[in-house]
Amino acid sequence: MNGFHQSVIDSLKKLANVDYWLTPRHLNSEHLFTDLAKVVSSNNYDVIQFNIGLHGWPEGRIKDHEYVPLLEKYVQTLIDNAKGTKLIWASTTPVTEQDKAELNKEINPTITQRNEWAAGVMNKYNIPINDLYGLVVDKLHMAKLDRFHWKSEGYHLMANQSVKIIVRELSKVQSVNVIDDCNVVWDSPSKNSLGSMPAGNGDIGINLWVEENGDLLFYLSKTDAWSENARLLKLGKVRLSLSPNPFNTGKPFSQELILKDGVIHIEAGNAKEKVSIDVWVDANHPVVELDVKSQKKITASVTTEPWRLEQREIADNTEIHSAYGLKTVIVEKDTIFENDKGSVMWAHRNERSIWKNNLTMQGLEGYLKKGKDPLLHTTFGGLIHSDKLLKTTPAKLESKVAVAEFSVSVFALTDQTKSLNKWGKEIGNIARKVTSESRENRLKAHSSWWQSFWNRSHIFVNTPNNEDKEKVANVSKNYNLQRYMNACSGRGNSPIKFNGSIFTVDTKNLDNRFAGFDADFRQWGGPYWWQNTRLPYWTMLEAGDFDLMKPLFKMYRDVLDIRKFATKTYYGHDGAFYIETMRHWGTFAESNYGHDRPDDLPLGTTVNRFIRYYWQSGLEFSLMALDYYAFTKDEKTLKELILPVVTEVMTFFDQHWERDENGKILFDPAMALETYNTAVNPLPEIVGITKVCSELLKLPETAITDEQRKQYSRLIAELPEIPMRKVDGKMLLAPAQEYSGKQNVENPELYAIFPYRAYGIGQPDLEIARNTFENRAIKETGGWQQNAIKAAYLGLTEEAAALTTTNLNTSNKAYRFPAMWGPNYDWTPDQDHGSVAMIALQRMLVQYDGDKIYLLPAWPKEWDVDFKLYAPWNTVLEGMIRNGEIERLEVAPSSRKKDLIIGWE
Repeated sequence: MNGFHQSVIDSLKKLANVDYWLTPRHLNSEHLFTDLAKVVSSNNYDVIQFNIGLHGWPEGRIKDHEYVPLLEKYVQTLIDNAKGTKLIWASTTPVTEQDKAELNKEINPTITQRNEWAAGVMNKYNIPINDLYGLVVDKLHMAKLDRFHWKSEGYHLMANQSVKIIVRELSKVQSVNVIDDCNVVWDSPSKNSLGSMPAGNGDIGINLWVEENGDLLFYLSKTDAWSENARLLKLGKVRLSLSPNPFNTGKPFSQELILKDGVIHIEAGNAKEKVSIDVWVDANHPVVELDVKSQKKITASVTTEPWRLEQREIADNTEIHSAYGLKTVIVEKDTIFENDKGSVMWAHRNERSIWKNNLTMQGLEGYLKKGKDPLLHTTFGGLIHSDKLLKTTPAKLESKVAVAEFSVSVFALTDQTKSLNKWGKEIGNIARKVTSESRENRLKAHSSWWQSFWNRSHIFVNTPNNEDKEKVANVSKNYNLQRYMNACSGRGNSPIKFNGSIFTVDTKNLDNRFAGFDADFRQWGGPYWWQNTRLPYWTMLEAGDFDLMKPLFKMYRDVLDIRKFATKTYYGHDGAFYIETMRHWGTFAESNYGHDRPDDLPLGTTVNRFIRYYWQSGLEFSLMALDYYAFTKDEKTLKELILPVVTEVMTFFDQHWERDENGKILFDPAMALETYNTAVNPLPEIVGITKVCSELLKLPETAITDEQRKQYSRLIAELPEIPMRKVDGKMLLAPAQEYSGKQNVENPELYAIFPYRAYGIGQPDLEIARNTFENRAIKETGGWQQNAIKAAYLGLTEEAAALTTTNLNTSNKAYRFPAMWGPNYDWTPDQDHGSVAMIALQRMLVQYDGDKIYLLPAWPKEWDVDFKLYAPWNTVLEGMIRNGEIERLEVAPSSRKKDLIIGWE
């Protein structure tokens, strides 16, 4: 960059102050990283373009296996010392032959190889690339032909491209918002767990709060901590006590959730006795870390505080709802290990299980030999370790002398083991392995994961309208907080629980009918309701959070065998039907199937009329999973997790119902969602099968067989027409051809808009869909109500904005953290409430249909926005809108620009 830096400085002089650093060192030079840290930390830079290339080419200076680790160290040094700075990697330019406009045969292969490796590093860290090599590789006539340098016209090209990319990154810095503006900051301790702050690594979660008595507390949770009763329990509760107390009333206090780093930072006390605590749930290891530093030496203790101390029966009629499906619930006690000398360990072990009885009561006892009990001998719990605290009781570590700094590690493990002691050895081995790694390096890797996560996508919203400024700011902040909640719980062994996720807390300080329960309580218990489970996952496509979708795909694939077995057992035909309320091993909740069943009720038919023929789960899952493939082109996941499920689901829908006299499928008996328990030819089935089959037919030829293609084409042809009705002379969509027995508060006819996208922007008969929406029976928002999403799909800008704003400004006043929504229909934090608003906000900005991408289909012109979202075919859209004008729009790959349809135009 030495050849064109002055041109860049001159071009940017009205926009930015520019520094330039030239070093003769290469990646293996002794003082390079020290020098780099000093230079980039000397000023608050908004953007840094960097390259470290040509000086390292001679053979022996940097060995091939050293290059990537050294470059990663270079990047990490930039990240650590130029915090918050936008980075740009400039690729190394080609090397020519001496006096020939040809690529140098000796040196240039090294340059191209290292550029390729560097591109991998930059992709890992989400750093944009200024491809100077690609810019001039076909313009070697612009080289000076001294091997390394370029004529003025070559440098002019490089300068212009660099200026363009730097200005682009500067515009991001000057955006409406940044993720730091979404941090949650408190200036006083909390009174109890209702004032807790959530954190997590995708599998392990904590709810952390600080009390004025000098204690920091948190509940510890895990996505797969399933008890013998199939309740998702907490692992436990941990208390850190400090003396002297830094949290006394009147002393300075700050607690901040730093989103970009995934760290909760706490500071308390006056300057000479200030205590700072960093808490982070390691993004790459099963451990919660606490790092404590004090200006004045302090003493400390850390304790586990189990509440499952004795076996007990849940007798309260409200509390037993947290074991939904069961008539009798015995809670078993935890065990605190006494023999481990240096660490505190505790666990809950399932010595019995409801699995066998669950299958037997549903007529599936024939599956017992094929399947494995997922609950029996499952053991979950924690281990607390600290190098500077000693074990004084089975449940406590404490300092023998005052210390200025110390760390505490709290490990978590769920496993099915032969014995409790075997589990203890396993968690001990994990603790030893993790603590043998550099804590500093683990923290850097943890922060890098979170920074990469936030770099994937974003929506930051603002408005110049003072009247709406606070509400719109909350739209921006709370969208990102809900996405944070998804990331904290979305990478575990079980999918996200809609009714509280892994962030439930005790209700001892609530002032309502739910008061007095421990942190294991949640309404609707352990089963997965598809209506609710799906909503967090629909947020992940446009957010680019594809990794968070895998646990859901895995659960549906894992239970495929038992769903096929149930289909054959109950109905005598092939395929798999997925049920609305499902245990995580794939069967009905017990009370839904029926504890006391009438003698004339057929095998497989539920007592519960709300879900008797409610089989949308498999259909909608299929569309979501096929959308995932459309976005990612992930062949491996398509083959291993998606198609095995989708093909069996479609076989079920093909074989289950008879055809009428016209050769059309007659969906009877059936129901329209939970709302109408008796229906003929319900709309959700018709539009769902049409959409899923259509997407299957778009797959590559090798993905499905010719016979399957014929089957899906035939299925579409055999579907009855979409049901319609007339109201006040207007044609509207109908829930079904015939429907009765209303029992819930959904609008089944609007499934034609979302999730199945048969009607909406860019589709025929938009007016029919809008009239249907206007005449819908249920118009409320909140919880799992999806009117905001449907308004966005219909291009109803004002209504979509109003409903989304309402959701993201409606908090539960009993709780302190903004995203502890609910309970609404379910429990707190209600994952559906925030997810509906996320989906709606995304679809107000971007919608997709086949190859088409609709930009701004329902975006208010009075809302300024910075966004980065995803679309099918690995497409990324990034832009900035100010005052109703598109100031910046980037589409990658650029070939997708032709598929863009801009709503405002």
